[in-house]
Amino acid sequence: MDTSNLIMIFERRLKLQRYSANSIRNYSSAVKSFLRIAAKKFDSPDELSESEIEKYVFWKIEKDNISDSHQRMIVASIDKFYCLVLNRELKIKHLYPSRKRHTLPRYITVAEVKEMIASTPNRKHACIIKMIYGCGLRLSELLHLKLSDIDSERMLVHIRNSKGNKDRVVMLSQTLLEDLRSYFKAYHPEVYLFEGQNGGIYSEKSVQNIVKTAAAKAGITKQVTPHVLRHSFATHLLENGTDIRYIQQLLGHSSVKTTEIYTHITDVAKMKIKSPLDYL
Repeated sequence: MDTSNLIMIFERRLKLQRYSANSIRNYSSAVKSFLRIAAKKFDSPDELSESEIEKYVFWKIEKDNISDSHQRMIVASIDKFYCLVLNRELKIKHLYPSRKRHTLPRYITVAEVKEMIASTPNRKHACIIKMIYGCGLRLSELLHLKLSDIDSERMLVHIRNSKGNKDRVVMLSQTLLEDLRSYFKAYHPEVYLFEGQNGGIYSEKSVQNIVKTAAAKAGITKQVTPHVLRHSFATHLLENGTDIRYIQQLLGHSSVKTTEIYTHITDVAKMKIKSPLDYL
């Protein structure tokens, strides 16, 4: 079984369908693991029946104790692979978890966010934490922010081509703007707001470590990730009386119609919603 070639074709076709780099990486990894096991018994993935795929998913549940969401991702990846690469429609809907687990989002308090920032003397690292929390960004959104996305005149941050290929805007804290100006003078990024030592996009792992280190220095015992900061952004806005419909827009959770995107930009500017950074 030529696994490498099959994966290459799969990734290319996912790109043609405009899947995000993160989705392609996850789908590809799941299918690669599946094909590695399948290659022990079969010469081609087309030889596998739905019952063989079911055995594989059951084996993953038993062996690795995978979560509901991980199971859903594995099944979706295999389904997509067979459709795009082998032009075969699988009948494996029964392999998806019947119920989606609803877990409460993890978040930290305003005081804990303040401690994290105070425990981060590095100007660039502090701006990264403030950007994620102050704008409610996903990690991928932070990494792809460009200097041109910061609208200091209207006090907005433009999030381009986010999850679901959507654009949106969020409010820019005055405190954060001042910090970003100081950071820019010290680091001189050229294209992206936060760049690696040799330019280009900053690494995911570096941002994760910055957040983890700041939380540890602040004495926070619970696990803190960039996504926990995003949850905290939403939670603190809600606690301070912001309408949940506005929060959904700021997080990019609601669908955005083409004709509404300009209204959305105007509304965020007119509403004058303060960033939770301004509550500190």
